[in-house]
This record gives sequence, structure tokens and C-alpha cells, in this order.
Amino acid sequence: MTDPAPTPRVYLAIRPSERELLYDEPTLARLRELAEVVLAPDPGAGRAELPAGLADDFDVLITSWSTAPFTPEQLVGTRLRLAVHTAGTLRGLFPKEVLTRGVRLAQGGSAPMAVAVAELALTLTLVLLREVHSMDRALQATRDWRAGGSGRLTHGIREQTIGLVGLSRVGREYASMVRGLGVQQVLAHDPFASEADAAELGVELVDLPSLCERSDVLAIHAPVTEQTRGMLDAALLARLRDGAIVINTARSAVLDMAALTAELVSGRLRAGLDVFDVEPLPTDSPLFGRDNVVLTPHVAGGTVGARFAQGAGVAREVAAFLAGEPLRYEVTEEIYDRLS
Repeated sequence: MTDPAPTPRVYLAIRPSERELLYDEPTLARLRELAEVVLAPDPGAGRAELPAGLADDFDVLITSWSTAPFTPEQLVGTRLRLAVHTAGTLRGLFPKEVLTRGVRLAQGGSAPMAVAVAELALTLTLVLLREVHSMDRALQATRDWRAGGSGRLTHGIREQTIGLVGLSRVGREYASMVRGLGVQQVLAHDPFASEADAAELGVELVDLPSLCERSDVLAIHAPVTEQTRGMLDAALLARLRDGAIVINTARSAVLDMAALTAELVSGRLRAGLDVFDVEPLPTDSPLFGRDNVVLTPHVAGGTVGARFAQGAGVAREVAAFLAGEPLRYEVTEEIYDRLS
């Protein structure tokens, strides 16, 4: 008679205060149905550490933003075979070599975040097109109907040509949203997207210079890689028409922020920005106080629903792994370098 298989064990290496935002009671209950779940102790103001012997004592590791950095050697052992990240990018925690040491990786929380980020990108697009921000500021400051914008004509989204830098998960969600609002011209630049992908999304693939020249709204949805860092330089930004809108809810390093700032200070372009080279944004930034700029403090992925959906997504990946089924958001060596 053979010994029964050991009960699967899962280690949740997330600070308790953050865990409460990501894992509601139904999701924790689901994880406990699947395995013995061990929660990281409260590290106070610090980050949740991995316990000694993790790779020999646990089958699955769950991480997030509040997981403390660790070495690849801490993931090598007789038992650990899967690490699931509850947030988006995982390259800061998991170097590529982890994938060569018998541990599979998955981005369990990336899909819900993509929807939330795309929603904010769309919100910034609509606010700038309809000039909601400048009318609100003027009306609040003056309490004068006409000074607040009564009678002003703005622009609708349907007649705009929307350009996407990157057909990432966020880019695809944003494309679907603007198409759903009736936009007919959606362009994209993504060297990894196929014509079939583009056709399914209702998107026309073009090169980067053409994208800048033809777009009324340029929405950045590309990860930061060696190939994309500084990709949108001053020369490409100069190809945008006067009054064009730049939306960035991805990563600041994809473009030349100094060049964009110069364009915004001159008033030639408009922008909705959630990410910056230096965060928090310095109080003396020339981006503050401009009617052609809408700023948010790196909050694109942060909705209550998205956070809990991230935890639920991780639980689904763990369930699939333990059942021997394919992972939906597995990170392989092939795609690792394309991640932000």
C-alpha cells in the first residue's frame, strides 16, 4: 500500500495589510480548499520575507508588491514548483534564471489590472477630449458660468484616430473599449502582434513614425524593455500633430520625458499621465498647473474590484496547477523578456 500524496502547501509571502486588499474571504477560502495555506507573519513596516526551507516545505509560492527580494537559490528545493505573482510585472522579484531551475512562473494578477489600467487610460482620453478638467478648474475657481466654459465646443472620441504603442493586455483592453465607443480608426505599433491579432481587434498595424503622424490620441501600452526604453524620442514626438494627446499609463521610460515636457510646456501637445521618471512627482515639476495636462499619481491599476480580482486570478492559477491543467498566464522563457 502506497503512502497518500502529501497535502499541497502554499506560502503567501505578502504583508497582511496588502493581503487584505488582494484576497477577500471567498478567495482565501478557495485557496484553503486547494491546499494548506500559510500566511507570512506581519513584518510591520517592512516587506514579507521568505521562510528558511521554503522550497523544501511548500509546493506553491504567492508573491506581490510587498514581498521582500530574495535570491533564486531560495527557490531551489525538493518541493517548490510554482510561483504566482499577484501583481503585474514580476521581473523585479524573479530573474529569468528561475525558469531554468524547475520553477514555473505565472502572472496571476495581471489580467484584472489590465482592465483597470485601460479604464484609466480611456478616462484620461475622454477628459482631455472634452476638456472636463479645465472647465472644472475654471468653474470651481471663479464660480462663473461663462468663465467655466459655457458655450465651449470640445471634441468627441468617435471622430479621433487612436494610436496604440503596444498591444499588451492593457493595449488590447483599451482598443476594445475605444472600438466599443464607436472609434473607427484604431492604429497600433507592436512588433510582436500578428495581422490576425490586429484584425480580431479591429486595429491597423503601422510603423512607429506613421503611428505618430496619423494619431490624434497616442496611447502608450508598451512594457519597458531594452528595445522600448526611450523609444518615443523627441523626433517621434515632433511628428504628432499640433494639439495631439499623449496618454501614458504604462511606464515613463518608454518615452523621452524631457522631450514630452518641452512639448507640453510649449502648449503644442496635451497629455494624460499616470507615470513619471521620478515618483512622487517633484513639487517643482513644470507639469503642474497646466490646462493641457491631466496628472494622476500612478494609480491606474488601483480599483477595489481589480485588487480582489487579482487574488481570485491567482487562486485560479493555483487550482489549475494542482489539477495538472494548463496555466492561463504562465510566464515562459520565450515571453519573459517582453514583460515590463
